[in-house]
Amino acid sequence: MKQNQNSRRNNQIAREKLASILLFEISDPDLALVTLTGVEVSVDKSFLRAYVSCEASRYEEVSAALGRAKGRIRSLLGHALGWRVTPEIAFEIDTTTDEAERITRALENVPPTIGVEKDEFGYPVEPADEDDEGEDEDPE
Repeated sequence: MKQNQNSRRNNQIAREKLASILLFEISDPDLALVTLTGVEVSVDKSFLRAYVSCEASRYEEVSAALGRAKGRIRSLLGHALGWRVTPEIAFEIDTTTDEAERITRALENVPPTIGVEKDEFGYPVEPADEDDEGEDEDPE
């Protein structure tokens, strides 16, 4: 969504209120250990997209729990924000932490071929043997 200074402030306010609601007001055990990573509010405040993070194995159950609690969350958020319009809420699972973990594992498990010397096309260059260097020259 398009951002300006006012919408960034609205995002921050909505994020704080929504995090408080998820932490203190909603008692669904499926929403335990869920982190609110970001909120985007439209310029006219009619739509709110919330990004939540959880373990990769719990994506479906957290999505279902958020879907069940969406009406109650929207009602509580409308009262907490005090805006003229209560925004429609869309929850999305934030998978950036999973991507970061995958990249970290890839960097830790460097293949042994990465240290092999390569030519300009990326093909491995065979190291020149020191014993063979003298054989090319003619003793004459």
